[in-house]
Amino acid sequence: MAFHTILIGLIPSFCLVILGGLLRNRLSENAWQGLDRLNFEILFPALLFVAASSRPISFAQIAATAPLVWGILIMGVLLGFSARRFGPERFLDFAGCWQTAWRFNTALGFVAIGALNAGFEGLFAVVVGMAVPVANVFAVLALSRGGGLGFLHTLKRVALNPFLLASVFGVMVGLSTLQIPVPILAPLDMLAKAAIPVALISIGAIMNWSALARLSLFSGLINATKLIFLPAIVCFCALISGTNGPLVQVLIVFAALPTASAAHVLASAFGARREAVATLIAQTTLLSAVTLPIWIAVAKLMF
Repeated sequence: MAFHTILIGLIPSFCLVILGGLLRNRLSENAWQGLDRLNFEILFPALLFVAASSRPISFAQIAATAPLVWGILIMGVLLGFSARRFGPERFLDFAGCWQTAWRFNTALGFVAIGALNAGFEGLFAVVVGMAVPVANVFAVLALSRGGGLGFLHTLKRVALNPFLLASVFGVMVGLSTLQIPVPILAPLDMLAKAAIPVALISIGAIMNWSALARLSLFSGLINATKLIFLPAIVCFCALISGTNGPLVQVLIVFAALPTASAAHVLASAFGARREAVATLIAQTTLLSAVTLPIWIAVAKLMF
C-alpha cells in the first residue's frame, strides 16, 4: 500500500521533470534563470509561508520536536560533508550539492505521512515548521561561504534570504494562532501552488539526463545520506532509547524524504552550478520510490 501511494505521488512530479527536458531548447538560458529567480524571490517563499502558517503550533510541540528535528539536520550536514573530497573542486559548486544532503521535499512528505497515518499530518506540519528555517540557514551559510563573502555580507544574505524570512514569519503566525484574512491568503496560496510545478519543469530543463542513470561515488554518498543513513540513525537512536510512538514514526519518514525541489533554485541564486544539483534532486526523488515505502513499513512495524 505504501509503495503504491508513494509511486502515485511521484508520477506527476516526474511528468513535469520530463516536460522540462522536452522544453529545454524552447527557452533561452536567460529565460530558465529568470524562472529560477521568480521561484527564489516569490513562489517558494509563498509556499514556505503558507505551509508553516496554515496549522496552529504550540510551544510544547516545539520543545518536544525541535531538538530532534535539528539533530537530524545536523547529521545530514556532517554526513554530507564527508563526501567533500569526492565532489566538485570549487566549494560553491560543492555547497550547492551539499545542501541536498539535509533538505527535504515537503510536498512528498505529506504524501508519505498520509501513507503512514493520515492522523499524523498535524505533527508532520510542526516538524516541517521547525526544520525549514534551520535547513535554509545551513544552506545559505554554506553557499555564502562558497561565494567568498565576508562575515557581514554573509550575515546579511542569511538574514534577508527569502526562504528564511518566509519560514520564520510562517512559524510566528502558526504560534500566534492568528487567522490570515482570505483576501491576503488567497493570492499567497495561488503563488504557493505554482512553486513546485515551475521548479520541477526547470529541473528537467537543466539537469544532466545521462547522469540520472548512473551514480558517481560523490552522488552515491549524498543519496545514501539522504535516503538511508539519516532514517537508519533515527531508528537506531529510538531503539537504544526504547522510544516509540507517533513522533518517532514521523521523524523516520521525515529523515527518509528525498531532497527539496527548491535546492537548485537556491544554488542558482548564489551562482553555483545548477546542473549537478538538479541531477541530485532527480536521483534522490527517483530512488525514494524504492526506499521511502521501506522506511514507512519499518516505522509502522517497529515503532
